[in-house]
Amino acid sequence: MILSFTPDEAERDIQQLADLLMDAVASGASIGFMPPLTESEALNYWRSVIAAMRDRSRVLLVAADGVLIQGSVQIGLEMRANGNHRAEAMKLFVHRRARRQGLARALMAAVESTARQIGRTLVLMDTRTGGGAEKMCEALGYVRFGEVPDYARNADGLLHATSFFYKQL
Repeated sequence: MILSFTPDEAERDIQQLADLLMDAVASGASIGFMPPLTESEALNYWRSVIAAMRDRSRVLLVAADGVLIQGSVQIGLEMRANGNHRAEAMKLFVHRRARRQGLARALMAAVESTARQIGRTLVLMDTRTGGGAEKMCEALGYVRFGEVPDYARNADGLLHATSFFYKQL
């Protein structure tokens, strides 16, 4: 089940969210963090997300199996008038125990549905070039509009390219 969390729900489940983030980083996800990610760093990160949710510049979608969080994605909302038609899918990750079950695709479908509901007509996303998420973006109809070499560092410290995508809703 995909849920749109409120800030209070995110605070309630912040430990599960931190565990999810630590699992993603430990398994090599290219989501802006380097291993080893400490629990304190993960909790602080989620506190910053909750603050962005409170100021309405971020939406948090969660894939849950009962009360267990299996994955999440965030929608970054451009707040300035000239860009308030677009959103960015950010920090998509699924716990290792729940991968290969279609949760990432379900989360992306929820991103698009949520974006439409709040009047967004363009979704952007970036991901490591050559990774599974890149193939998923293409399969979901996202258009690749560029690649930047040496954009981000992976877990072993090497730089890798990042591909950028958009989809008009």
